[in-house]
Amino acid sequence: MRLVRLIFVALLALVLIAVALANRQVVTLNAFPARFGDYLGVNWSVQLPLFLVILLAVLVGMIAGLIWEWLREAHLRRESSYRAAELARLEARSGRGQPIYKRPQDDILAIVDAPSRMPATPRPTASAEPATGTTLPSAPRG
Repeated sequence: MRLVRLIFVALLALVLIAVALANRQVVTLNAFPARFGDYLGVNWSVQLPLFLVILLAVLVGMIAGLIWEWLREAHLRRESSYRAAELARLEARSGRGQPIYKRPQDDILAIVDAPSRMPATPRPTASAEPATGTTLPSAPRG
């Protein structure tokens, strides 16, 4: 995974360098449309290379998207923290915050850890004689 990330970053760097070399022309970036700044008494403009304008626009777009998503998901974070606090309060009230015994994950260990199911009194063993009140089928004659 680290190699894939490194390859991606290298390719991204190559693309950014190619865009920067292809767009070195100096452009004037104005804060207001033509002659509108004259009405306000302010004429903000700056001259920058075109690739810098492109990269700044991408950066501003990413920051705006980050802020938009953070604001959009604020109710989810609030609900999550409310539910976590409610769960902690209920666990503290019930006194069972942690399980007393965690069941083993392995089936063999579960059998070994299981309490013995042997009865306290021994079972009678089978005998060769039939139980009273029962009949056995007769053997076929042949």
